[in-house]
Amino acid sequence: MNARQHFEALLAHLNAELQAGEGFTLEYQAEASDFIRFNHARVRQAGQVQQVYATLALYQGERHGDFELALSGVIDDDRPRLDQALQRLRAVLPTLVDDPYLRLNREAWRSETAAGEAVQQSDAAIAQIVEASAGLDLVGFYAAGPQYQGFASSWGAFGWHAASSFNFEFSLFHENGQAVKSSYAGERWDTQAFARKLAFAREQLEHLGKPAHELKPGAYRAYLTPAALEELFGLFAWGFSAEALATGGSPLQRLFAGSASLSDKVTLDERIEGGLAPAFTREGPRQPLRLVSQGKPGERLVSSRSAAEHGLIANGAGSGEYPFSLHLHGGELEEGEILQRLGTGLYIGNLWYANFSDLPAGRLTGMTRFATFWVEDGRIQAPVDTMRFDDSLFDFLGANLEALTRDPELLLPSGTYGARQTSSMALPGALLSRFTLTL
Repeated sequence: MNARQHFEALLAHLNAELQAGEGFTLEYQAEASDFIRFNHARVRQAGQVQQVYATLALYQGERHGDFELALSGVIDDDRPRLDQALQRLRAVLPTLVDDPYLRLNREAWRSETAAGEAVQQSDAAIAQIVEASAGLDLVGFYAAGPQYQGFASSWGAFGWHAASSFNFEFSLFHENGQAVKSSYAGERWDTQAFARKLAFAREQLEHLGKPAHELKPGAYRAYLTPAALEELFGLFAWGFSAEALATGGSPLQRLFAGSASLSDKVTLDERIEGGLAPAFTREGPRQPLRLVSQGKPGERLVSSRSAAEHGLIANGAGSGEYPFSLHLHGGELEEGEILQRLGTGLYIGNLWYANFSDLPAGRLTGMTRFATFWVEDGRIQAPVDTMRFDDSLFDFLGANLEALTRDPELLLPSGTYGARQTSSMALPGALLSRFTLTL
């Protein structure tokens, strides 16, 4: 029995057990993932995880509760577990009060998507990694495989999503202890694409043996790679939440209030196609949203609860109102022209420890990480020691944004806490006329 058949069998069993006055929703999540760890360019740990989880929510009028359970994937073993969860919820619901902001979607919607369903060729990918990195001090983590998500309700809603992807994060270490960090992710492993990634990381590694270029605090021209931008977008993307904006707690408050704007080069979407996330949430089908249009505020992420509380119209956002599949449109800067256009300034490959230094003003702070280089006349000259930055997103995505690279890069989260994630970002690199380092 495959994952979809298992999900449909659980759904059929619940429909048969439903009593008068009850309704339910069933969320389903499964994966069969390969996990490979590398050290000194060799496989040091390899394994596979197969797991299935379901969350059953029971409704009686305006009262509701939910129960998460781990399943085996064998329907004869899982029916009794589902029955036990159902009985526990029936015992709890009479003790609860009505939920005044419950706006349950009782429509019989249907959504079925498949993103990159092809089976991942992990053996071929691992063989290329080992062969191509021979002689290098490579440390890395490879995760790949299919993931499945389902949603159904007693009112006829049905959503099914299957996605298969890989994500390989790796670092090349110099004998002096410095490192270059890189990643390669997508739906289908491409040997040439990985070879280009590794070749560029090798090139950067050679520069790490040079004496560091000492910088004083100040504002510098800079190029931020897609990976560096991901750290920043991951920090403020929750600011598109309708709840955060309605309560004045969003770092994008000034943008939506009209007191600040971004560069007209910035157009940002929450997309459905092109990402790995399902086209639905427990709220219903997701909608493609234009969050920023040429620097101007667009739509916000509105869940049904926020819609009820603040008089808005829900648009399929999840309960957390966080984007699943951000897409920053590319610009006119070609990859081969980055250093030439930068001229003299900083090439920043990664950022970390990012946080808000002034949330209402949209100011972010953090540290440069791994390979950050000083560039003169379009050529990398030397590495730069770790520096702290402090800058406003209304500056580096506003007046200080000179150009974006043409082709956004698909970036997948490396977190595996509980399960592999299906969120993603597609981001270009950004050339800035000023980026502020404080120490």
